[in-house]
Amino acid sequence: MMWRSGATNDPVVAEVSVRSASVAGASGERRARALGALLAAMVALASACGPAATNQHVELPAPIESTSLGPGDVFQMQIVSEKDLPQQYQIASDGTVDLPYIHRQKVVGLEPQEVQELVTRELIAKQILTNPSVIISVQEYNSKKVTVLGQVQKPGAFSFASGMTLIQAISLAGGLNSIAHHDRVNLTRKLKQGAKTVVVSVDAITEGRSPDIPLQAGDQIYVHERIF
Repeated sequence: MMWRSGATNDPVVAEVSVRSASVAGASGERRARALGALLAAMVALASACGPAATNQHVELPAPIESTSLGPGDVFQMQIVSEKDLPQQYQIASDGTVDLPYIHRQKVVGLEPQEVQELVTRELIAKQILTNPSVIISVQEYNSKKVTVLGQVQKPGAFSFASGMTLIQAISLAGGLNSIAHHDRVNLTRKLKQGAKTVVVSVDAITEGRSPDIPLQAGDQIYVHERIF
């Protein structure tokens, strides 16, 4: 009997060969997918381990302190020697306020010093007092707001207080929520010509890598959503 090597016509052997090739191909695809996933994970890890974000690139004009009065603002007025008069007043939505002796006066847009001068002038003109001493001090600037929107617990507009910072404003909004992007917070400030928006990292501030950012009335904050 002669043994012949080489190709075979046995259908069983051929089927086994095809199956082996299919298994090998499927295994190769699985290895390729696994390798791709591993590379993606390595890239993500490398990004996470990269340099921490800072706010050194942030260039925003210094906040302008505005003390002019607007609707809703509350101020205290004292007229020396007139102790029985009310001392607290709130500006109405039309920008006026009802004051003793001189009745309703339009004060919207005026500085506290200008309101003081207005009251003094009217008291003299109406011959109520000859040499009045008037003291005006603002208690609440309810007309001045900062807006915090996006991925925070309680989005909305909040009363501005002198010296308020970005972190304080976000705290008023209940803080960042679970899907907030800590390194992508837009801060928009109105300028004399248009507005300017910068992107800020909250983590850089809370972790001490960058100083907090002082706000001005009218600033708008938007917290982006984190991409998973």
